[in-house]
Amino acid sequence: MAESVAIAIMAKAPLPGLVKTRLIPVLGAEGAAALALRLIERTSKIASEAAVGPVTLWCAPDESHPLFLALKRSLDIALGRQCEGDLGDRMHAAVVAAGGPVLVIGTDCPALTARHLQTAATALSHHDAVAIPAEDGGYPLIGLRRPERSLFAAMPWGDATVMQETRRRLRARGLSWHELAPLWDIDTAADLDRLRRDPSLAPLLPSDDRSLPPAQTKP
Repeated sequence: MAESVAIAIMAKAPLPGLVKTRLIPVLGAEGAAALALRLIERTSKIASEAAVGPVTLWCAPDESHPLFLALKRSLDIALGRQCEGDLGDRMHAAVVAAGGPVLVIGTDCPALTARHLQTAATALSHHDAVAIPAEDGGYPLIGLRRPERSLFAAMPWGDATVMQETRRRLRARGLSWHELAPLWDIDTAADLDRLRRDPSLAPLLPSDDRSLPPAQTKP
């Protein structure tokens, strides 16, 4: 019987003006919030479908948003309130709360699938850690067999060197790890173009934005 591997999803309540702020100039505050909502829904569903272990949706600022409550009912997942502190503090707390092997994921990676989660969970049977690098230098998934505070403390979150620094810290701690192929996440208008071009992902966009012309890039 395969070892149970928990999944911790880090999510912000999809409130206009507070989520996907870099996309507000393109989608508007309401459109950006609608995209965030659909990404949270999709991530929660694939985590449940992966069936590798219990799923907890770690919510910010709390668990009261109707989306979180609806997902708890429909997918039979647990809800938790993210602790105070920076992203590293909150991710570390989620790892500690799992009490065993855990995959920590965000909600900004539409390319992430249940199969990725299953493969990552299997990797934890043979390694101390597992990660999926992001094309922008971060990571949409990190998995650990046990808490490792050093992987999250004073990390330059949002910087293109996050995955590189994570590798350095894993190496310094003498930990073994496995990496899956890089995936892309949604941060910029160019990323929205990728959504529009993928028939399976385009429905994540607000309907009014699915037919918008591609974002113009500077020469």
